[in-house]
Amino acid sequence: MSNYEVPNVWEWNQDEKNQFGNQPVAGSRFEQKLPVGEHPLQVYSLGTPNGQKVAIMLEELKDAGVEDAKYDLYLINIGDGDQFGSDFVNINPNSKIPAMMDHSQDKPVRVFESVNILLYLAEKFGQFIPTALAEKTELMNWLFWQTGAAPYVGGGFGHFYHYAPTNQEYPINRFTMETKRQLDLLDRHLADKDYINGDEYTIADMAIWPWYGRLVQGALYGNAAEFLKADEYTHLKKWAERIGERPAVKRAWEVEYKDIK
Repeated sequence: MSNYEVPNVWEWNQDEKNQFGNQPVAGSRFEQKLPVGEHPLQVYSLGTPNGQKVAIMLEELKDAGVEDAKYDLYLINIGDGDQFGSDFVNINPNSKIPAMMDHSQDKPVRVFESVNILLYLAEKFGQFIPTALAEKTELMNWLFWQTGAAPYVGGGFGHFYHYAPTNQEYPINRFTMETKRQLDLLDRHLADKDYINGDEYTIADMAIWPWYGRLVQGALYGNAAEFLKADEYTHLKKWAERIGERPAVKRAWEVEYKDIK
């Protein structure tokens, strides 16, 4: 039970600290010069689920023999506020990781939002994305689902179950209900197929695995897998193990991030 009384107008308490230094305004907060390495693709990221998506894709492209997909990977420490520096904000005005610059073009191309980076790389190199309209549409169904659904898992369930300074029954129950519904949805979908899009491994698997695969494997939010009874989702767990055994996925999990300082 909370005694919080909702005011008529919300005002930002600047003395109140939050986990990642968020403020109710966008834009850069300080001048910053990000390094640019020797490879065509410059990625500025962190090993969160959204960051892992892009690392997986880049490592999969390496295994697929795509020479032009070489990259430099730099650490954006969101706890230190690196995402609010001027150079990073110029790449992603939303100040969220991951973000990428493609220097292989005459005019470098900025790409932000993790799933958009996956799509960009898949279409650029013709890998891990179907060309037939029906199959591509099914893939897009699941990519859009992931981008709309995962905030309930991360910002909702993960925050109130694992990160919030106090345990609150109502938000934990609300977001646990939705997270379990999503896990059940994936479990049902994967009951008769090896991958999200059927028999073909695609960027849909790369987008969904870091969130839902890692969650049922017990790698997110402390004891969340036990709390959610993740072992009940047998088809989802088999898929998670299948993806997790891929060499590129293993490398992406342990990839080294270069310092931007």
